[in-house]
Amino acid sequence: MTTRLHTIVAMVENRPGVLNKIASKWRQRGFNIESLTVGPSETAGLSRMTFTVDGAAHDIEQVTKQLYKIIEVVKISDITAEAAVARELALIKVSASKENRSAIVEIVDIFRANIIDVGTDSMVVEVTGTEDKVDAIVAMLKPYGLKELVRTGRVAMVRGSAATVSAPTENGAYHRYRSAGEGKAKVGTLI
Repeated sequence: MTTRLHTIVAMVENRPGVLNKIASKWRQRGFNIESLTVGPSETAGLSRMTFTVDGAAHDIEQVTKQLYKIIEVVKISDITAEAAVARELALIKVSASKENRSAIVEIVDIFRANIIDVGTDSMVVEVTGTEDKVDAIVAMLKPYGLKELVRTGRVAMVRGSAATVSAPTENGAYHRYRSAGEGKAKVGTLI
């Protein structure tokens, strides 16, 4: 059984506790989430989650099926085998003296990154690209002295006109699923 990094994209209701429920499903099966990004989607009230997990395809498929049991999960897809575009954003604070500042600017230019802040003894570099590109610029800047590094993790979508994940619709409108207990009669009512 071979393992590899899987890219999972999920459309979920934007509600408190959803991230915890999803992370718990992966934890229960002994998986480590390598990266996780969450943000608003093109549909109001829904968020798009992109996470990468290292594991065997069969095990990933089993957890994905279990994620559908979480009522707030609208749609989930493993796009590992799909033709997809994936990017990551990193902010890198590097030590920058008068002597090495031009060398750092050269590296930033080579990687088509941006310098977004300059201090008397440091620079903050913004880079967007594949994980390999981010790893490469970090390796190039490391000898100058990394002060801080923050990475977003992978965001991805399939190429072409097909949607990576999309919310189910009824007559073109988003159908909101009820949470457990929502809409049920209260104790003591006649409804």
